[in-house]
Amino acid sequence: MADHQEASVTLPSEPASVSVARAYVTDVLAEWGLPADTDMTDTVRLIVSELATNAVQHTLGQSPTFTVDVELLRDEQLRVGVTDSHPRHPKRLPAAVQQDNGRGMVIIRSLAVEYGGRLSVSPTAEGGKTVWIALPFQRGRCLSSADRPAQR
Repeated sequence: MADHQEASVTLPSEPASVSVARAYVTDVLAEWGLPADTDMTDTVRLIVSELATNAVQHTLGQSPTFTVDVELLRDEQLRVGVTDSHPRHPKRLPAAVQQDNGRGMVIIRSLAVEYGGRLSVSPTAEGGKTVWIALPFQRGRCLSSADRPAQR
C-alpha cells in the first residue's frame, strides 16, 4: 500500500450535502480496505456528519461550498478534514439539556479521544479554516458490527 493516500470532494453548503459527504467518506474508506460495518467507519461517518453540518449551518452564508479531505498516512493515521471559507473557528458551546443542537464539537472531541486521536483547527490561505480529526488507523483492529460486544 502507498505511504500516503488522499481523497477529496467539494460540495455545496446545503443540508443535502451532509449525507453525500458521509457516503463519500464511507466509499473512500472501503476502497482503502476498511469495510462499512466497522466501528471506525461508523465513527468517521459520524464525525464527518457533524463537521459537514457545522460547515453548512454555522458559516452564515459566507461559505458557498465545503471540502472534505481524507488522508491515510503510512497505514497508521487517518486524517479527515472539513474546510469552509468562514474565518470563525468552531467553539464549544454550552448546551442546555433541552437543546437539540450545540453538542457537535463535544461529540467530535469525545470520539477522537475515545479512539486515541485528536482534533485541530488550521486556517486556510484564503481566510477560512479546516477542522481536522486525526485517528490511529489499524486495519486489523477495526471491529465489525457483528464482532462488537453486546451493549447492556
